[in-house]
Amino acid sequence: MATAPSYVEQQALPREKSLIENLMDFSFDRMMTPRMLKMLYGLHLLIGLIAAVWFVFNGFQSSTANGLLALILCAAGMGLWIVYCRIIVELLAVVFRIGQAITNSQN
Repeated sequence: MATAPSYVEQQALPREKSLIENLMDFSFDRMMTPRMLKMLYGLHLLIGLIAAVWFVFNGFQSSTANGLLALILCAAGMGLWIVYCRIIVELLAVVFRIGQAITNSQN
């Protein structure tokens, strides 16, 4: 029959390190990048969106024709930017999974 863990057993359970503790881990025991991939992907998409809005805004300040051209080009550019960012993030994820599989097979 299973019982609840005692106070001593609960204290012995390893706790998850915080982001700052993991960033200051100079022994590199744990990889941070795989857990940060979603944030990095979102950040890069946001940067692309800000750049696109800036180009469109500057295009419309110049003239309506330049603004419409910038709007069309930025829409196409954002589509390509999303695909590019997704490919890079997936490649990073695959590299880290390969590293994890190699590490696990050596143990």
